[in-house]
Amino acid sequence: MHNSQPVINPDWEKFAVRLARSAGQVLLNYYNAPQKVEHKGAIDLVTAADRTSEELIYSRIKKRFPEHGVLGEEGSASKTDSEWLWVIDPLDGTSNYAHHYPFFCVSIALQHNGVSQLGVIYEPLRKELFQAVRGRGVRLNGGSCRVSSTPKLSEAFLSTGFAYDIRESEADNLDNFSRLAKMAFAIRRGGSAALDLAYVACGRFDGFWELKLHPWDTAAGILMVEEAGGKVSRFSGKPFSIIHRDIIATNSLIHREMMAVLAKGRMEEDL
Repeated sequence: MHNSQPVINPDWEKFAVRLARSAGQVLLNYYNAPQKVEHKGAIDLVTAADRTSEELIYSRIKKRFPEHGVLGEEGSASKTDSEWLWVIDPLDGTSNYAHHYPFFCVSIALQHNGVSQLGVIYEPLRKELFQAVRGRGVRLNGGSCRVSSTPKLSEAFLSTGFAYDIRESEADNLDNFSRLAKMAFAIRRGGSAALDLAYVACGRFDGFWELKLHPWDTAAGILMVEEAGGKVSRFSGKPFSIIHRDIIATNSLIHREMMAVLAKGRMEEDL
């Protein structure tokens, strides 16, 4: 599918790893200090850590790759129509972070013409570094990762999340959650889509689904799932790209079963 895609320079991967670790250190520096938390919406938060981490990532990318584009969650954007585009989430799991719930990360991806070629997700509290390059597999702290071998939905350990508009929208994912909770082995709701995807890639979760995600939530994680032998699609089964808002990511073995359940749920376009 991606045979014509370019080979990633190993130095670019090293750069992305160093960048994720540096941004993760920023998050740790703020973590135990008094924080000023702002609201972008009723339950959508932003902290100084988000902004400082994004400024660090953005400035270093623009210095090293001035010709590349950047798209970041907290507003950093330049040359977003470039052949090469860095898609960054400086702090995925801000609500967790602001409440000292230890499940958050830095996510950095590099896309070429809309296809993720390089992905790094760093969880600084546990010092877990997930990294993937297209065609080269996935690694966690240097060791290889593969998706799980769980064969059916009734045995599957799943993860999901809920959008910030859950109080207003009828496409709230609760119908999907209700159905799958009675069919799967168990479901967790961690609060960081990027980490959920990394966990699917490394076999900790058998599957993940969510509605209303953004490019920076998925750009690195989808590459990891694919490189670890899993499957990523939209609820319909159509190919997923970061511009889409509905996603299923699985070990591939339970994908059809999950699609069949999620086809019954309410989507944004149904409203």
